[in-house]
Amino acid sequence: QVQLVESGGGLVQPGGSLRLSCAASGSIFRINAMGWYRQAPGKQRELIAAITSGGTSNYADSVKGRFTISRDNAKNTVYLQMNSLKPEDTAVYYCKLSISGSYYVTSDYWGQGTQVTVSS
Repeated sequence: QVQLVESGGGLVQPGGSLRLSCAASGSIFRINAMGWYRQAPGKQRELIAAITSGGTSNYADSVKGRFTISRDNAKNTVYLQMNSLKPEDTAVYYCKLSISGSYYVTSDYWGQGTQVTVSS
């Protein structure tokens, strides 16, 4: 089984920074795409950043230029560096990893979520 552990959330003032981490462990043959989602109260969960196995990244317009997604393949970990945080960034952040447990089987896995609160 695969387990994802998220960390790095917390309370930060507007303009501040946080770095989220999502580490995968377990039966992993290959990690394909990785992504970060967020969900604010009363809103849909939205994809805000994604990175391919080759390191190509894409961002939602709402975070482009402020957030950076990266991955450390040796550690099976994806990061989200969040700079210039705004109150609108307040949400629960979830990582999602596409993981192959074997050559033939690929599944999506979600982290437990970590709360990010941006407030003065």
